[in-house]
Amino acid sequence: MTNNQRLTLIVITIITAFVIYGMTSFIDGGYNQAVELASGHMVDSAPDVIFELKTGLQGGRMVYIGVAGDIAGVINPTLVVDQGDVAQIILVNGDSMEHDISVPDFGVTSPRISAKGEVAKITFHTDQAGSFAYFCTMPGHRQGGMEGQLIVNGTGGHHGNTQPMTAARIAADPTDIPPPLNGRPAKSVKIELTAVELEGNLASGETYTYWTFNGQVPGPFLRVRQGDTVELTLKNDNSNHMAHSIDLHAVTGPHGGGMATQTPPGEFRTITFKAIKPGLYVYHCATPSVGQHIANGMYGMILVEPADGLPKVDREFYVMQGEMYTVKPFGAKGLHEYSHDKMLAATPEYFVLNGSVDALTDIYPLKAAVGETVRIFFGVGGPNMASSFHVIGEMFDRVYSQAALTSSPLTNVQTTLVPPGGATVVEFALEVPGRYMLVDHAISRTEKGLMGFLDVEGEQQPDIFYVH
Repeated sequence: MTNNQRLTLIVITIITAFVIYGMTSFIDGGYNQAVELASGHMVDSAPDVIFELKTGLQGGRMVYIGVAGDIAGVINPTLVVDQGDVAQIILVNGDSMEHDISVPDFGVTSPRISAKGEVAKITFHTDQAGSFAYFCTMPGHRQGGMEGQLIVNGTGGHHGNTQPMTAARIAADPTDIPPPLNGRPAKSVKIELTAVELEGNLASGETYTYWTFNGQVPGPFLRVRQGDTVELTLKNDNSNHMAHSIDLHAVTGPHGGGMATQTPPGEFRTITFKAIKPGLYVYHCATPSVGQHIANGMYGMILVEPADGLPKVDREFYVMQGEMYTVKPFGAKGLHEYSHDKMLAATPEYFVLNGSVDALTDIYPLKAAVGETVRIFFGVGGPNMASSFHVIGEMFDRVYSQAALTSSPLTNVQTTLVPPGGATVVEFALEVPGRYMLVDHAISRTEKGLMGFLDVEGEQQPDIFYVH
C-alpha cells in the first residue's frame, strides 16, 4: 500500500467515524444530545428494558412523569424489571430546572440537565432483586417529590431491599389517643408499658434496631387527670439485650421514677405516683447512656389534664420529633446501626416525626375537614435538638407554650420553639382544604427526613385563598 493509499484510508476512516457518531447523536435526539455518566453498574450492552421519564410540576411538587407505554402520564411511576435485565432510564427535562436521576443501589447517577428538552440516560445491570429508590439528587428535590421505586423481580442472588417488607412498623398512629376525660373525678389508674427491642422500618429500603415502649415510637400516649393516683409497671421483654427504665416528667419524686424502674430483661418494676400538676409531659428511658436510649426511640408523652378538662376540639393528634444517629449516611439502604460518636457530637443523620421518615406522610398522614378545630400534642424526644414547630399554610390560633395548660395561651402564632424533653399544645381551625406540611422550621431538616402531612378535605374557600 502506497503512502497516498494509507492517507486516503485514514481520511475515510475518520469521516466514517464522524458520520456514525453524528448519526447516533441525531438518532438519540430530536432533543439536545443525550449524555451518560459511566459509573457503578453502568454497562455498554443494549438495554432489555427502556423507560422514559420527563421532569415536571404537578400540584406544586416536582415530579417525574412517565412518557410512554404503561407508565405514560403516571407520576413517579414504579418501574418493573426482571433480575438480570439491562435497564435504561431516559430522562427528559420538561421544566427548565436543573435535575438528574439516580439509582444509588446500582451505582448510577445521570449528569444534571437544565435546558428544557435536554436528555440524560443511565443504563445499568439489575443484578439484585428487591425494591430500590430512584430520585433526583439536587438538594431538596427528592424531598420535594422527585422519587419513585424500581422493582426488580427475581429469586436469585442478593435480595437488596426486601428486608423492610418484613421489618416491623414502629411508627405511632397520631390518632391513637385515649379520649378526653371531660372533668371526671380523680381516681386510681393502672398503666403497663413494655420495653421492646426490635428491627423496624426507618424509611423505604432502610431499617434500624429500635428500642421502644410497646413496640412503637413514640411510646403510647398516656392520659390521666390532675389528682389521679397512677400505678405504673414497666416490663422489660425477656428477648431484649439491654436494661431499660422510665423517667416521667409528670412525676414528683427522685429521678422521675427512672432510678426505681431500672429493669433487666425478663423482669418488671412498679412505681406509684400522684399526678399533682397538670400539663403535657415527656417520658423517656433513663438508663445510661440516656442519650442512646432516647435516640433509639424510647420516648413518649403523658397528659395530665386539668381538673376541669380541656376545651372541646374536633380532632386531637399525637406527634413527637426525634433525631437518629446512624453509622451510615442518610438514605443508605439496609440495616442502620447506632453511632455513639455522632450522638455525642450532636450530628444526627435523620430527623423524624413519630419514629420514621414516612410515618406522617405515607403511613399515617393527619386527616381533617374544613370547619373543624384540631389540637396537636407536640413533643420533642431529642436527645439533643430543639424544634421550631410550624405548619406550612396555617397559623396556630392558640399555643400553650411549654405545654403550660393552666396559663393563658398565646394567640396567632406562626412557629413555636420546643426544647428536647419539652412539649407544647397547639390548636387551630381549618378554613381552606388542601395538604398542609408539618415541619421543623430549621428547614434543612426536611432533607433529613422530617416531614408530616395534614390533609384537609372540604369545599374551596375562594374568599380566603384563590389560585389564579
